[in-house]
Amino acid sequence: MFDRLRPVWIVARRELIDQLRDWRILSPIILLTVLFPAIMNFTADRIVNFTIRYGADIVGERLIPFLLMMVGFFPVTISLVIALESFAGEKERGSIEPLLSSPLEDWQLYLGKLIAVMAPPLAASYMGIVVYLVGVYRELGWVAEPALLLQVLALTFMQGLVMISGAVVISTQTTSVRAANLLASFIIIPMAFVMQGESIVMFWGQYYALWWAVAGMGLIGALLVRTGIGHFNREELLGRELDVLNFGWMWRVFAKGFRGTSKNVADWYLRELPLTLREMRLGLVFMMLMFIGAFWVGKLLTGMFPIPSELLNLESINQVEVEGLDSIRLFSSASILPIFLQNLRVMVFAVILGLFSYSVAGILLMLLPFAILGYFGFLLAQGGLPIWQFFAVFVLPHGIFEIPAILLAGTAILRMGANLAAPALGKSITEGVLQSFADWAKIMLGVVLPLLLAAAMMEALVTPQIAIWLLTR
Repeated sequence: MFDRLRPVWIVARRELIDQLRDWRILSPIILLTVLFPAIMNFTADRIVNFTIRYGADIVGERLIPFLLMMVGFFPVTISLVIALESFAGEKERGSIEPLLSSPLEDWQLYLGKLIAVMAPPLAASYMGIVVYLVGVYRELGWVAEPALLLQVLALTFMQGLVMISGAVVISTQTTSVRAANLLASFIIIPMAFVMQGESIVMFWGQYYALWWAVAGMGLIGALLVRTGIGHFNREELLGRELDVLNFGWMWRVFAKGFRGTSKNVADWYLRELPLTLREMRLGLVFMMLMFIGAFWVGKLLTGMFPIPSELLNLESINQVEVEGLDSIRLFSSASILPIFLQNLRVMVFAVILGLFSYSVAGILLMLLPFAILGYFGFLLAQGGLPIWQFFAVFVLPHGIFEIPAILLAGTAILRMGANLAAPALGKSITEGVLQSFADWAKIMLGVVLPLLLAAAMMEALVTPQIAIWLLTR
């Protein structure tokens, strides 16, 4: 095993030596290591003094860890250009042919390049964190708790892994540094949203939740590395001279994946759609297990966010007389279309999220309703309503249609991420994505949309009537 890893270190050492000889790479790293932490120290000092003056000490206390995280994040962002030009830049300069003709396996060459482009940004981030910690201690006497410092260091590494491995994937799939730089927005913008979420957690003071961010980004980073190795093809890298956006080819690939070998609509429903459903069996099992897990998480949340028992007294509801339900839009046929469109909008949004996160964010969005159901189901059980009755009345009437729809749509999103991470032999990333979209469209059009429409009708017309009857009898 170590003998097979030795070529990886040889490639990484070669790349690092070349980078350290280039002043255009060293200058920003040195400036970011010294200048940016100094700016953050100045900012922390001024804001802490300002908040103390007006009695908002907690804002200043929460700001210092946030700035610590930012000090680790920005050097990776600025140094992303090193990763973006790792393959595309060498191809433009004509220096990649000797490397690709070497007797190295694809994964050895790829990992060597990846390690080399990760080292300088991460070194700059960690040195910047040290400079910031020294400065903030001298100015304000603030010392980071060991657990918080470990979290920030882990977050910095995982953010670097995600961004840099994504940039290397882009570099292998483009023909020029300019194209790679333009595509870098697909890395920076999602990571900016992640940083916003992490900043909310840090200002809220719930630092333990950052471990979930570390785990999530670690998973996505590992999948990005797997994708890069799986799609790396040195012959294609040398042979591709120009990127062309061929909409006609894209449509043909999508249409072929959607239509399959069917000859008409009946043949599509009777043969092609069942074939796709059979291919999804393993993913469907995983989705069912994750839904059960989400429901159990909802139960655990009842202990973390309890509601006083006096607010859960269902006996008082029995004394309330409910009239005029027909005049309420929620309990009429007019609400069928809004409910249907809302569910459809969530599923489309889940696909978009899943495309940028290897299905992780999309699946989490699909799991959220089940966690909420678990939370309220066990809360009402504490108030005297049996949990089986809660599901039979509030969930089952429309859930017999909606839950299978969510399961199938979630499985299609899960397969999309799996196809990105483990491509089919001889298919490019674009072909894999188009095939995944075709499978998702088949499931949505053939099964999910009819189920969602039936669920919307039941949710608007049947479920509220049963719920009101139970609560007022």
